Parts: sequence; structure tokens; C-alpha cells
Amino acid sequence: MTLRRRLASPSGLALALALPGLAAVAQPARSQSLSEALAQTYANNPTLLAARAQLRSVDENVPQALANWRPTVSITSAVGVTDSRNRSLQQSYDPVERRNFFQQPQSQTVQTAQGPVTFAVPNTTHVERSTATNQIVISQPVFRGGRTVANTRRAENQVLAQRARLLQTEQQILQQTIEFYVNVIRDQELLRLNINNEQVLTEQLRATSERFRVGEITRTDVAQAESRLAAARASRTQSEGDLQISRAQFQRLVGVPPQRLVAPQPLRPPVRNAQEAGQVAATNNPNVVAALFDEAGARDNINIQLGALLPTLSLQGQAFRNDNQLQPHTRLTGGQITANLSVPIYQGGAEYAVVRQARQQAQQFRQTVDEQRRNAVQQATQAWEQFQSSRAQVDSQRAAIRAAEIALDGVQREAIVGSRTTLEVLNQEQELLSNRVNLVRALTTAVLQSYSLAAALGRLTAQDLGLDVEPYDVRAYYNAVRNRWSGLGDYSDVTERDRGALRPASTIDRSPAVAPLPPPAERR
Repeated sequence: MTLRRRLASPSGLALALALPGLAAVAQPARSQSLSEALAQTYANNPTLLAARAQLRSVDENVPQALANWRPTVSITSAVGVTDSRNRSLQQSYDPVERRNFFQQPQSQTVQTAQGPVTFAVPNTTHVERSTATNQIVISQPVFRGGRTVANTRRAENQVLAQRARLLQTEQQILQQTIEFYVNVIRDQELLRLNINNEQVLTEQLRATSERFRVGEITRTDVAQAESRLAAARASRTQSEGDLQISRAQFQRLVGVPPQRLVAPQPLRPPVRNAQEAGQVAATNNPNVVAALFDEAGARDNINIQLGALLPTLSLQGQAFRNDNQLQPHTRLTGGQITANLSVPIYQGGAEYAVVRQARQQAQQFRQTVDEQRRNAVQQATQAWEQFQSSRAQVDSQRAAIRAAEIALDGVQREAIVGSRTTLEVLNQEQELLSNRVNLVRALTTAVLQSYSLAAALGRLTAQDLGLDVEPYDVRAYYNAVRNRWSGLGDYSDVTERDRGALRPASTIDRSPAVAPLPPPAERR
């Protein structure tokens, strides 16, 4: 049950079909679909690439924990030169004083100008020798109070939590891309509406001025037309600025400027009501999944700290060779194997405090799980209700546009015969413009809320959207380094891909498919 959701075909309900005339806007030669923009973002976005590198760094926690099962080998060598001098005195016994005394064993007489001088010469030996010490020690842990097992479990839980966070980052980046993509289309359409409105009001002012010259209307009507035209020009200028801002946001996230964007249609929700959306989000949202693994890691940390209160056992093998340590031309070699047992009795009480602290931290993470669940349910429910509301607004705005077009046609005809004023015509034109703008915004909201709902359910990943990209294998680097005993290379370019079994290592459900909504005619 691993169905992928697909993006809408450009032929469905799209922003480009919201109002007539949008397709007539000047278009570059190449179109750019939402799927292509998302694929570009998935492959090149710096924030997403940084999140993948962070996951690879967390993967290294597992081999670090497993290293405590393995032996350690160390070699110690020392080479030096020793210069020793030994001075010895002769010991004698005085029978009168009944005590021992030291005397110089030798004496030497030297003739000087004042006469012969006699002084003692002690026995002195001078030895110079080169020394060398070589030692190799192999230590194998046997039991560390259960800390190695607990450390490994915690490291694996940290990896799984980070994979869920990577999914959340991926969803956020793709959701932002969708938002900026749709914003560009929205601002293009709003600019087109404002340009069209400016052209209509320009023509309206020309016609009003002609009627004023022939005396059909007053100067007040001309001033009203001029005022509306000035406001339309200001709105058009504002729309141009908004469009450039949206284009800059799109380029920052995707990495390339927007081309001719093909408007997408909303996604079909994988749930049937708000209650079901909350239930799916409570178990499938990446933030909830990450919190669950964080709590599991916190429980493992309790066992790690308890290990400091338990005995440790290790085996140690040692071989050595010492040259000329006491006297020249000597060598001492040997070896030994020992079993070392350490039993902690009392170490000041700090270890007990750390265990208690770990228990409270586990409770903290347990509460974090509940908080993330509530947030996920609230976000999913909100997205569902806003999506349903925006779809209703789209239908309402379409009905309002049809009514406003009929009303404008009637007001214009009545103004020609003098039963309506210029201000009434201008007001009706403004009402029609407002309804068209509201329709564009409602369509934008409907598309964005459908993707927001998918994100709240944990279903807005490249795999779920069926993007034409090579999925990032979260297990490739982990498998490459997990049991590696040595190596300083960069294994981030691992090319092994297990396409058939590709899935995030978490409890995230991938079963429901998310498809585009059908066009309005099919929904009716």
C-alpha cells in the first residue's frame, strides 16, 4: 500500500482558467510546471541540502556507540639517553665511640709551593647508556553496565528522529515553493486585471469627456472618472511591485527565475472529514514521529546513566620490552593478560542525581509528544476547514462575477439613455473588479490550503507528490558507515539506492493517495 500522489495536469481546474483572457498574456517560449519547480527545489535547495548533511552527521552517532564493543590497541614507546654517576664512601667502625663512620677510601698527595697537600679521592663510577621502552596494550570491554547497548539504542532513535525532521524540512521547503509558485501566478493575474481596469477607465474617461463637451453631463462626472483612473494606475503600480517581489521569492527558493508558470489545481484530500484528518495527523505528522523517537532516546538515556552504578569488566593484554633500564647491555621483555573488574560503591552521589535528571527529561519529552500531537491535529483541522471554505468561496465568487457582469451591462445601457449616472457605472465596474480579484485570491487559497492539508498529514514529500527526481536515500549513508571500523573518507556520495524498499524509517503512513481535484463540471 504505497501509492504515490500525483500533481494535477494543466488541463484541469487552474488559476489560468479562472478568468477569461489570462492565457492571452504574453508568454515565454517555455512553460514551467509546478512539478518541475518542485523537482528543481528538491535537488538544489540549500536548506534541504543542509538538512540532509545534518542527518548524515547524526548517522555517525551509531558507529560511535558501537565502538564501545570493539577493542582498543595502543603502542607506547620511549627512547632516551641516561648519564649516571655513582659516588661511594667506605664505612668503618670506631670501637671507642662505638659507632660507624664513613672515610675516604683513597687519598692523594700533591706538591705545592707551600709544601705537600694531601686530599681524599672518593670512588666514583660514570655510566652513559641509551634506554628504550616499548609497550603494546590491547583492551577489550566485556561489560560496561549495559551502557553500550543503551547508547546504541539511543543513537538509532536519534537517527530515526532526524529522518523525521528531514521529512518535515522537505515538506516545508516544498510547501514554500508551492506558495511562491502560486503567488507569482496570482500576482500576474492581479496585474492583468489592474491593467485591464486601467484601460477600461481610460476609455471611460475619454467617453465621459466627450459627453461633457457636448453638454450631456457635468464636470463632476469627469472628475469622478479621473479620480477612478488615478486610483487604478496606483493599483497597477502596486501590482507590478508585488509581482516582482513574488518572482524574487520564487528565485530564492527554486534557484531559477520563474518562466511561464502553469497553474496547478488543488489536490484531492486523502481524508474525508476534519476528524479523520486529525487522526491521521496525530500519527503521521513528521513532528509527532520525531517527538516519539526523541522520547524513546530519552528513556534509553536513563539506562545509560544507570550503567555508571553497575560493575564494569574488561580484558587487557600487554607486551613490553625495556632496554638498558638499570645498566647497560640489559633487556627485559614480558607480557601479561589481566581481567579487570571495577565495582563502584559510592562516588559522592552525583551518579544518582544524573539518573533522576534523566527520568525527568524523559517525562519532558513525553509531554512534548502530546504537544506535537495536539499541534498536528489543530493544523490538520484548520487546513481542512480553510480548504472547504475556500472551495465554497470560489463558487460564490464565480456566481458574483456572473451577476456583476449582468449588472454592469444593464447600468451602462441605462447610463446611455440618462437614467444612470457616471458614478453608478464606475461603482459597478469597481464591484466587478473586486469580485474578480476575490476569485483569484479564493482560487489561490484553495490551492494552497489543499497542499497545507497534505503537509499537516505528512503527505507532502517528493515521494508522495511523484516528482521526477531521484529520491534521497536516507539509509545509504547510514548503511555505509554503521559497521565501519576505520576510514576518514566522505561517504556522502554513496550511490547505492534501494528503490524497491525506499521508505522513511519511521511510523509515517504512506498508504492513501492524494490526487488532483476534478474540474468543476465533474465535481457537480
